[in-house]
Amino acid sequence: KKGKIMTKTYSMPKDFYWGGASAANQYEGGYNEGGKGLNAIDVLTNGSATEPRKVTWKTNDGKTGVTPMTWGKEFKLPDGAKPALLDNYYYPSHEGTDFYHHYKEDIKYMAEMGFNMFRLSLNWSRILPNGDDQEPNEEGLAFYDKVFDECAKYGIEPLVTLSHYETPLSLINRFGGWKDRKMIDIFVHYADIVMNHYKGKVKYWLTFNEINAMDMAPYMGGGLIDGSKQNRAQGAHNQFVASSKVVKLAHEIDKNNQVGQMLAYSAYYPYTSDPADQLLVMKAKQEMLFYSDVQTGGRYPEYRLKEYERDGIKLDDRPEDYELIKEYPADFLSFSCYTSNVLTTHEADAKANGNMSAGGVKNPYLDYNAWGWATDPDVLRIALNDLWDRYHKPLFIVENGLGWGDELTEDHKVHDDYRINYLRAQIKSMEEAVNEDGIPLMGYTMWSAIDLVSNGTGEMKKRYGFVYVDRDDMGNGSLKRYPKDSFNWYKKVIASHGKDLD
Repeated sequence: KKGKIMTKTYSMPKDFYWGGASAANQYEGGYNEGGKGLNAIDVLTNGSATEPRKVTWKTNDGKTGVTPMTWGKEFKLPDGAKPALLDNYYYPSHEGTDFYHHYKEDIKYMAEMGFNMFRLSLNWSRILPNGDDQEPNEEGLAFYDKVFDECAKYGIEPLVTLSHYETPLSLINRFGGWKDRKMIDIFVHYADIVMNHYKGKVKYWLTFNEINAMDMAPYMGGGLIDGSKQNRAQGAHNQFVASSKVVKLAHEIDKNNQVGQMLAYSAYYPYTSDPADQLLVMKAKQEMLFYSDVQTGGRYPEYRLKEYERDGIKLDDRPEDYELIKEYPADFLSFSCYTSNVLTTHEADAKANGNMSAGGVKNPYLDYNAWGWATDPDVLRIALNDLWDRYHKPLFIVENGLGWGDELTEDHKVHDDYRINYLRAQIKSMEEAVNEDGIPLMGYTMWSAIDLVSNGTGEMKKRYGFVYVDRDDMGNGSLKRYPKDSFNWYKKVIASHGKDLD
């Protein structure tokens, strides 16, 4: 039988952070208001479960075109092409679900659920329109002041991501994104401005969202318009050095500041007991955990250095880079975790059993949603044990949730029992890791508080929030907000410190 029977009940510590998460490029909107410059995602079209999102571009001699942004593959724009806005394309980030004009209403909904934390990202180009302006855009700073003041009114602590796929477009077009070492000091300059400006309002920071996206989606993760292996390696290195410099800076600005890493985590299972499958799992984990080995662990692992040697990758580095990485690792490790993956060298056997899917091999013990994601009731316990055993640093679950084609009824309700069932199993798994295994966990911010644009597909119909937003895949709708059934369920979970999951 799929799923597991819940018996024992647990609760979380009183100082545990409960909340929800978001990203400016999916949620905020106001893309050309308040002096904001363009960023990487502002030139990324909508897509679907079957059609990839596309980067639109122009060349100096006036040619235009689109390049699909495929996950897990090298991404490259044609020579001479630079990301640019074109007519006759729909860019979902331009309005998102309009937090820019609805922040008071949305934060009030969060307060009603009992949030004591809200994870959001700053739109880097809202503060520095070109990414490296000497002086900040005061209107941009003022917007987030209002957001943080609204949070403080309800006792909600902000958890702020400095770069959530929002590399300013000007930096991409001038430097090719994070492959250029100039980006290190540019990023530190940006962090310096916002950490000083929001001192006393924000004390929890994340440098780069899902830093391993550099390998999985180099345009999103690093603003790379040529995602070659060499550029991805250099981009990752530059982000590691920038992150360590920001940790050092943050502690100097305010001793209360804590700066975390953010990793995209997935559990990997072998399909068979063949050792070749186990080796495949080991390598997949190394590819993922390389990023936390450096950013949280403080050193480059041998397996990655050997890989660079084999592939002829030469880093533009300095001896002091490695001293910084060692001396200023992340204070805590935060991560996203939605599902698990099954890997095998026996694809023919898996296919014969009807177990192949677009993303690899289906797990016969788990249920899947329409986008091919499995609901794994034990994945958070596995993740937390895995990461704690490896790093012994405080952990924070900053993304976990279920994308689904929610339907609004005529009386403006959304009966999302499937989301409640998913979250019940996930929270139970997290509570077992804390109560049974003794893992130190800072908090849980579910993805997402309010409906927003899906990052992977650019759709609205793949919804994640506790609050429904009237918006469709082409940007039509009133933007009115309607709490879902899961809203009241999560409110009860938080009020009981995680004990009442019924």
